[in-house]
Amino acid sequence: MHRYLLRRLLSLLGTLLGVTILIFLLVHLIPGDPVQYLLGDYPTEEQIAALNAQLGLDKPWIVQYFSFLGRLLQGDLGTSYITGYTVWQEIAERFPITFQLALYSVVLATIIGVLIGVISAVKQNTWIDRVVVFFSLIGISAPGFWIALFLIWIFAYRLPIFPISGYDGFFSLVLPSITLALGEAGMIARMTRSSMLDVIKQDYMRTAQAKGASQQWIIIRHGLQNAIIPVVTLIGLEFGALLAGAVVTETVFSLQGLGSLAIEAIGKRDLPTIQGLVFFIAFLFALTNLIVDLLYSLFDPRIKYE
Repeated sequence: MHRYLLRRLLSLLGTLLGVTILIFLLVHLIPGDPVQYLLGDYPTEEQIAALNAQLGLDKPWIVQYFSFLGRLLQGDLGTSYITGYTVWQEIAERFPITFQLALYSVVLATIIGVLIGVISAVKQNTWIDRVVVFFSLIGISAPGFWIALFLIWIFAYRLPIFPISGYDGFFSLVLPSITLALGEAGMIARMTRSSMLDVIKQDYMRTAQAKGASQQWIIIRHGLQNAIIPVVTLIGLEFGALLAGAVVTETVFSLQGLGSLAIEAIGKRDLPTIQGLVFFIAFLFALTNLIVDLLYSLFDPRIKYE
């Protein structure tokens, strides 16, 4: 276990190093000059040269990259060109909303997806199975902004139960969470159904039936436990992706999360915020996948990390 964890941590460091190179190159290839944006219309040559020198943008790219990498090693994600706050401060202000939104969405999607996926597999080729498959496909295919607008029209406009936009506690995250959860639930349901169908055909399921165990016990104890590994992998990936910022959903509901921060930073050519934010998101995504891998043994004790 310790050797496996050490290998994964070394692999994580290598991945993050590669991410820093990609981030730096992509950010500097974005069209537009941050200096021009900051100075506005008609700046003088002296003003442009002075600001380039102040921000370190007059140095060769390789020097800028190692300066960026050096700051990262010290835990410094940089300082926003626009607000003057550190990127850590910007993230600390926006991250709680995105984290709550991702957590509520994943929990809701997991409950719905696993439940209807198991029912669909057990009732294979019945009308229940066809209904679950149909609605799973609808959930996956429907655009997030369309679901968001539909929910707003029903539950915020026609029935004023939830706020239309903005963040004001738990209730303001209900509709955004449902918006994200519907698509995630569809994917989890299809994965659960597929895994359960493979497990149901196994000999140990028939053996358990022959011993007189109840159908519910067989499904949960022998079926779901053996089918859950790919579902857990999918849930981990989706949670990591949601932490990266559900840009469309945050925009529709006017939530000031990481997704909206990324959009603002790109629009204003705020290079330190873009670089720091993307690195932070990549780190979260890699860490989430590592945690998911380590959780495998909890669901299936046969898995050994050697």
